[in-house]
Amino acid sequence: MRTTSQSSDKIPQPIRTETEPQDAITLLTEDHEHVKSLFEQYEALGDRAHVSKQKLALQICTELTKHATAEEEIFYPAVREASKDNADLIDEATVEHAAAKDLIAQILAMDAGDELFDAKIKVLSEQIEHHVGEEEGEMFPKARKAKLDLMALGEAIARRKEEIALPKV
Repeated sequence: MRTTSQSSDKIPQPIRTETEPQDAITLLTEDHEHVKSLFEQYEALGDRAHVSKQKLALQICTELTKHATAEEEIFYPAVREASKDNADLIDEATVEHAAAKDLIAQILAMDAGDELFDAKIKVLSEQIEHHVGEEEGEMFPKARKAKLDLMALGEAIARRKEEIALPKV
């Protein structure tokens, strides 16, 4: 009888699912990349693709609402508590979230064919791009340096995001 053995580098690795634990920064960065992709898909649609635009806009607004709420309730307080030096950065991020939420509410109350719908999506995209740059360039490195329990924060953020739904408009 002949047996074969596989070396460990040939063993297929399991595909990571969204339910597997991730550290908070990895999870939030993946959210950023996902929303950027959604905005790019929106931009690629033609002027008359109202149904597709409406669906993508709803998906963008849902993802941003979940992300922002979880950040404000879980990640930002942990980063603020880690160092008083982070207070201004957290305050600015919170104000940026408020501006995004205002635009999200306006978008959700509109139809894709309405005047200014595309413009509001574009402005939201630009605001989010700016916000992501600050988070990834300034806040996330400070969070790593602070030695926060990023795995526990990631698990809490993932759980919270599952609970969040868009408010009724």
